[in-house]
Amino acid sequence: MTGPVTRSPRRSDALSRKRIVAAAIEILDLVGEGELTVRGLTAHLATGRGAIYHHVSGKDELLSAAADEVVAQVLTGVPTDQEAEAGVRALALGIFDAIDAHPWVGTQLSREPLQPAVLRIWTSIGTQLQRLGVDGRTLSDAGSALVSYVLGSAAQYVTGPRSASDEAGRQAYLDKLALAWTEHDPDPLVTGAAAQLREHDDRQQFLAGVDIFLAGVRRRDR
Repeated sequence: MTGPVTRSPRRSDALSRKRIVAAAIEILDLVGEGELTVRGLTAHLATGRGAIYHHVSGKDELLSAAADEVVAQVLTGVPTDQEAEAGVRALALGIFDAIDAHPWVGTQLSREPLQPAVLRIWTSIGTQLQRLGVDGRTLSDAGSALVSYVLGSAAQYVTGPRSASDEAGRQAYLDKLALAWTEHDPDPLVTGAAAQLREHDDRQQFLAGVDIFLAGVRRRDR
């Protein structure tokens, strides 16, 4: 397989870590994680390996930094002057949309719970939960549960229906999944859910899950 871009003349200006991370994101979006290599970056940036290694230690650090940059952009775009529940929804939906646009981000965020991007997400969601009056052990439990839901649901979506190249492919995937469900288990609960697969909206279903979580937060002290 050829590289993601044609080699350009060697650049003479100094590279920054930010520029290297931006190039890594471009490569990941264009051809996927398998093609993110130091060799590919040197071609993309028209530089030498030493210039890359001066800023990053290798592929693992590149992936972590690239995911962190995408997440940071999402969090920066969330308004800070809205009510806490609206803030939780905006954060969750922003992360969902970011993983939808950059499927590799979902894979990366599932690898290491202490990577900067996950800590950013936890802190941002935890701050909104604090504004809702959640504190102490409940804050830790609620924050972990919501972060797990957001990352897990978004990553599952991009490896399922989102993996199809067009709407027809998505519908074919859902039809196949619904059939497999009903063949595996004829329970009315399963067949009822399978019947709704074709018409459901993944984004709206995801947000409905966030709303269910928020409803539980509102009821916690009753």
